[in-house]
Amino acid sequence: MKIEALALTLMTTLVFSFLFCGIIVQPVDSQSFETIYIRADGSIEGTDKIQRDGDVYTFISDVSGSIVVERDNFVLNGEGYILQGDGNENGITLGDISNTTVKNLKLSSFNIGILVMSSNDNKILEITITDSFRGLDLTASENNTVSGNYITNNNEGIALENIYNNIVENVITNNSDIGIFLNGAGYNNIIGNNITNNKRGIVVSLCYDNVIYHNNFINNVNHVETDNSKSIWDNGNEGNYWSDYATKYPNATEIDDSGTWNTPYVISENNQDNYPLIDPVVTRDFPEEKDESELFPIIVVISLIVITLVAIGIFIYLKEPKR
Repeated sequence: MKIEALALTLMTTLVFSFLFCGIIVQPVDSQSFETIYIRADGSIEGTDKIQRDGDVYTFISDVSGSIVVERDNFVLNGEGYILQGDGNENGITLGDISNTTVKNLKLSSFNIGILVMSSNDNKILEITITDSFRGLDLTASENNTVSGNYITNNNEGIALENIYNNIVENVITNNSDIGIFLNGAGYNNIIGNNITNNKRGIVVSLCYDNVIYHNNFINNVNHVETDNSKSIWDNGNEGNYWSDYATKYPNATEIDDSGTWNTPYVISENNQDNYPLIDPVVTRDFPEEKDESELFPIIVVISLIVITLVAIGIFIYLKEPKR
C-alpha cells in the first residue's frame, strides 16, 4: 500500500509539473528571418503568414522578420501576434505612404520597431514594442496618429523628428534612456501619455509650439530635458501630473477645488506648467501588458504545491506500518 501511495503521489507531481512547465515555457518556433514586402500593387512577398482580404492584411501566425510597406490606403492587423526581430533591422517601415493603419501587433528586438518616414495621415494603434533600440520613429511626416501603444524596455521610446501636427497618446515606460524625443518638431499634440520610469521622460530640442498636457510624468530620473525650446505645457486650465511636485513645492495649495496647484511647475526659463495636476490623469485604456516578473508569484505557489505533494507522499510512506 505504501509503495502504491508513494508512486501515485510522485506520478501526480510529475504530471502536474510537466503541465505547469508547458504553460510557463512556451516553445519558440524555429523561423528564418524574413524581409517581407507589401508592394504598391498590393501583393505580399516574403511570407505566407500574412493574408490579404481586399485592403485588410492580417497576421495568421508569429513572424520572424521585418516588413517594408510600399502601398497606401490599407490596414495591417497583427491580431495580437508577434513580429520578432534580430536586433539589427527595423520592424515595420512606412516610407512615403499615406492613409495606412497598423494595429494590434507585438514587436520585439529591432533597431527601430516602427519607422515612419515622409508619410502622412497614418495610424499606429495598439502596438506593443519592446527590447529595441528605439520603439517608434516618425521623421518628416505630418498628421499621423500614434495612440494606444505600449512602448517599454527599449533604449528610447518614441522619436519625433522634423514632424508637424501629429497626435501622440501612449504608455511609454521603463525605457533605459528617453521616453519621448522631440527634435525639430512643431505643433504636435502630446496628450494623454503615461511617461513613467524612464531615465529622461521627454527631451525637447530645436522645437516650437508643441502642446504637452494631460500627461503623467511619474518616477522618471529627469521628467524633462530641454534646450529651452518653447512648448505649451497646459491648456489654460489643466496641465500635467508631476510625481516630484510635492517635493519641489511643499507649500503649494489647491486652486478652488479645481484639481490643480496654485504654483506653476517650472521646467526652464521659457517653459512651465501653469496648472500642474494634483492627481494623475485617468488615461484611455491601453493594451494590458503583463510584466514577466508577475509570473514569479505563480511559480512560487505551484512550486509549494509540488513540494507539498512530495512531502505527503513521503509522510504516507514513512507512516505505513512495517510488515
